[in-house]
Amino acid sequence: MPGTNLTRAEAQERAAIVATQRYEVALDLTTGAETFAAATTIHFTAAEGAATFVDLIADSVERIELNGVELDPAGLFADSRVQLPGLAAENTVRIESTQRYTNTGEGLHRFVDPADGEVYLYSQFEVPDSRRMFAVFEQPDLKATFAFTITAPARWKVVSNQPTPAPVAAGAMAGAQGADWAEQEIATWTFEPTPVMSSYITALIAGPYAEVRAELTSRDGRTIPLGVFCRESLSEYLDADYIFEKTREGFAFFEEQFDFPYPFDKYDQLFVPEYNMGAMENIGAVTFTEAYVFRSQVTDAMRERRVVTILHELAHMWFGDLVTMRWWNDLWLNESFAEYMSTLGVAEATEWTECWTTFVASEKSWAYRQDQLPSTHPIVAEIRDLEDVLVNFDGITYAKGASVLKQLVAWVGREPFMRGVHDYFVKHQFSNTELPDLMRELEAQSGRDLSEWTTKWLETAGVNTLRPVFELDDDGAYRSFAIEQTAVAEYPTIRPHRIAVGLYGTGADGAVRRIQRLELDIDGPRTEVPELVGVAQPELLLLNDDDLTYAKIRLDERSLETAAAKLGSVEDSLARALLWGTLWDATRDAEFPASRFVEIVLAHVGNESASTTLRTLLGQLLLSGASYVAPERRAATLERVADALWRLAVDAEPGSDRQFQFVKSFGQLAESDEQLDTVQGLFDGSLPLDGLDIDTDLGWELLIALAAGGRATAAQIDARLAEDRTASGNQSAAHARAALPTAADKEAAWVSVFDDANQPNAIVRATGLGFTRAHDVALLEPYVERFFAALTPVWESRSYAIAEELIEGFYPAPLAHAALGDATRAWLDAHADAPAALRRMISEHLAGVERALRAQQADRAVEGH
Repeated sequence: MPGTNLTRAEAQERAAIVATQRYEVALDLTTGAETFAAATTIHFTAAEGAATFVDLIADSVERIELNGVELDPAGLFADSRVQLPGLAAENTVRIESTQRYTNTGEGLHRFVDPADGEVYLYSQFEVPDSRRMFAVFEQPDLKATFAFTITAPARWKVVSNQPTPAPVAAGAMAGAQGADWAEQEIATWTFEPTPVMSSYITALIAGPYAEVRAELTSRDGRTIPLGVFCRESLSEYLDADYIFEKTREGFAFFEEQFDFPYPFDKYDQLFVPEYNMGAMENIGAVTFTEAYVFRSQVTDAMRERRVVTILHELAHMWFGDLVTMRWWNDLWLNESFAEYMSTLGVAEATEWTECWTTFVASEKSWAYRQDQLPSTHPIVAEIRDLEDVLVNFDGITYAKGASVLKQLVAWVGREPFMRGVHDYFVKHQFSNTELPDLMRELEAQSGRDLSEWTTKWLETAGVNTLRPVFELDDDGAYRSFAIEQTAVAEYPTIRPHRIAVGLYGTGADGAVRRIQRLELDIDGPRTEVPELVGVAQPELLLLNDDDLTYAKIRLDERSLETAAAKLGSVEDSLARALLWGTLWDATRDAEFPASRFVEIVLAHVGNESASTTLRTLLGQLLLSGASYVAPERRAATLERVADALWRLAVDAEPGSDRQFQFVKSFGQLAESDEQLDTVQGLFDGSLPLDGLDIDTDLGWELLIALAAGGRATAAQIDARLAEDRTASGNQSAAHARAALPTAADKEAAWVSVFDDANQPNAIVRATGLGFTRAHDVALLEPYVERFFAALTPVWESRSYAIAEELIEGFYPAPLAHAALGDATRAWLDAHADAPAALRRMISEHLAGVERALRAQQADRAVEGH
């Protein structure tokens, strides 16, 4: 990725020279299947006599005209920059260029639907990729208006940030999107200028998308047009009415909480193919992964996640779009705010009322994992350049930040928090800000000095651990009680926390429920809790009950025994999620044997009703069995877990989410002849399970399980694909082929993505999932050396999105042995000067192996297993 970086120092220097006013961007999408034509005019002021540059990643630049003077592109366009010398006080530059479509999910992505041959385009610009579509000052604080003019096939839908205008006929032509395109009508869409905005949230989506329209009334009385779009071949599965319903609920909730009406003219939501993430908050034109268009059964966790994502992107319309960070070091605030507000909104404005349980099981577990990696960083991270930003879309930026915002709301009070946010929007609308701008408003409304809170929570890294420390009297009551707070040596900050302490007991009906709750502030290494002195020790004592703060917690011995025996009987879903989380933290920290964690999960997982908790727990169960138990009993453990999961599936309520999740997890582990016979019976219908529909996607999962177990052939995979010639089918087939269990199959999978640079992002991702799926992990041994040999060439030759897919997806982590750790460490030692973003990825892999080895050692030390 040479020549595409931008440092913060360069951005600051440019912002001191240049102020942008407006862009006029004309794109011709009828020039073929590989490239399109862009003509960009930028109006800006500058320090007279200064020089600057415009960002542009293009195949070629045909013309540069600055203030009426033609300049030579050959001398001024290099390293993704167009140099502009000799600026006037007021400037107009026109740049005509040839741009390339991508298949990596960056810039203007082009997709050909295998179901019908139709072409679909969508843009994805965060962080630095609007420059892949047009010439631009690619930094968030150089805001401007953008007027787009698009020429495309007349039958296409064309969507951008502003309402779509009526197209004007522009003749007819052949080959508009490739040589095989017959002559057809062409049209031009001339969009009105946008409000003042950052370039990374501009958008273009074009193609024969299916469209459903609706509207809502904003709190200021305006009618806001709504649109939902997806590919035509998926339209029969698009539940647009439900999406509109959740959108209306989100609008009403946010407009009331912020006391600020929706600030833009319309709101379209577009589900697009081969997407790299969940969604993107383009103003008025939000793009989502089309995995959220459910063509087959999905878990309740996935259904809820879609609603959280819808509200997350909607929250960004105010926080991130209306008011935008000055530089990417405050990206965390954008994402944390949207994550916090979306969870709050889902819990209070939709039917998914237990969303804070989901937050603990999903976001919090992600945050704790990320915060214990060597790459952890303060929430307010140092972002030196664009490469730093790209690797900071992580569990700190999203999940820890949102967790800490939840603590901040508890600290200042929800009403003062929302009033401060309202004042922030009013004062800074359509401009750029930094963290102190928000903190000043919160201090003004709450009357609290937030400087110490900011320093300890936002400017330091690491997670604290809270433990109960007590003595009992002869009657079993607390003689003394304190909460001990510790931190690791590398990140020794001890923080103030507002927490609840819950005391739980078993009722006559066998349910474990809270019998007493205490809320208090703690600070320092030890906080005495005199309120508990004289209180009888409960069966279970839970620190951080209700999940008010961000900290790992540990259980005392009696509470641990109660959790081991009765966790499935704990009535409250949030308390269960916290208990599962503390057991998992202790297992990952090698303080609790993985074999015992497996036993407790198998004893109680059948009673877990919270879908995201269940999904998280099953993933932890599989990881424990595969990587954390002692290697000498790994095979027996995995076989036992698979058998137990099948029994759980059989015993689950027919057609339930639990049944569905247990079957999916069983398929991932099935390895013995008997287990694979069961998978085969499910797949071919000879062993039906009451209430379970083997639909298209579950059928693929079962076929992938058979492929990994050596029970399916490449020909069978091809036959299945012939029946499902869709984007999802292509991805599932790539997954299945890469899972085939021979050395030749693994070699073919590796070559298909490392040697062929033209595979799209979704196929690279699916191939990685299959490649690392190996019951005999020895198949991956030859790829340790090859993986490290490929790192530098991949980083230098592929886009960031594809490099990340290859580096994250093909690391042979299932080996989980010392030799893999040694090889990883050796690469890091030998490549001290490698790009920081690349080194970060590899150091995180090493941390995963080292954690697995410690957990294996702890498990090996336990007798009786």
